[in-house]
Amino acid sequence: MEKINLDKLVTEKINENTKNIDNVSTAEMLSMINTEDKKVAYAVEKEIPSISKAVDEIAEAFKRGGRLIYCGAGTSGRLGILDASECPPTYGVSEELVQGIIAGGHEAIFRAKEGAEDSKELGVEDLKAIGLNDNDVLVGIAASGRTPYVIGILEYANSLGVTTVSVTCNPESEISKVSKISIAPLVGPEAVTGSTRMKSGTAQKMVLNMLSTGAMIRTGKVYGNLMVDVKSTNEKLVERAKRIVMEATGAEREEAVETLQVTGYDVKLSILMIVTSMDKDKAMELLNKHEGYIAKAIYEFNNTNIKK
Repeated sequence: MEKINLDKLVTEKINENTKNIDNVSTAEMLSMINTEDKKVAYAVEKEIPSISKAVDEIAEAFKRGGRLIYCGAGTSGRLGILDASECPPTYGVSEELVQGIIAGGHEAIFRAKEGAEDSKELGVEDLKAIGLNDNDVLVGIAASGRTPYVIGILEYANSLGVTTVSVTCNPESEISKVSKISIAPLVGPEAVTGSTRMKSGTAQKMVLNMLSTGAMIRTGKVYGNLMVDVKSTNEKLVERAKRIVMEATGAEREEAVETLQVTGYDVKLSILMIVTSMDKDKAMELLNKHEGYIAKAIYEFNNTNIKK
């Protein structure tokens, strides 16, 4: 078995700022952790050019019927699953559009199966099972940047012509070299040596938030900064739908509720109907014409009416 040299990994180095973290008060201990956490956002900021490239690729994939596939092991895999699972209720998309795959399968979500990350072949099998194709974008996530499972996944995806993205917290990592787009926020050594669920996990979560949210904005799922494709699947989200319609249109609560009831709680359609005073069918036709972009639909409506 090949010897793993952890000395080369920034995420495995000793943090000089927290060497006595076990010998201070609780408040001081937490302050040390918080001080380290403050560095994460700045590290992610430096990667915005690469994140931007990835967002544009994902948005284009969505437009051509492709998917966003997250793959990782351990904490990295769980973060991908978390981001994927929150997209359907937030943006009204299918559960297939954004998917998370973790080494070791469903059980590994809840219980560590660290050995699963050492198999390249297992990753390839997982991708074949979901029918990965060149319409998709694959994001390989590994704090260390050397996880065999993720490397195997990226290599297989490249062979299919898939756009590949890597998210790691180590510079010049193996997955960065394999992927077409490398995102590598360098957060430095962890407060507890090697505990990459801390700063590295936070950085990865921030990056995944930006990837999925950015792609949803680019495909018309947001109007202003309102999540207009939200699914009203519980009481909180029903209330949120009402508030979004009221905020976007200036309508009173009664009008917002009545319109939502007419549209079956389709927030986008309700907003367009109120803003334009169109009936449901005409508003739907205009919205479909602009592929769900409310702003574009309203722009056409206003220009058409001005010309009249």
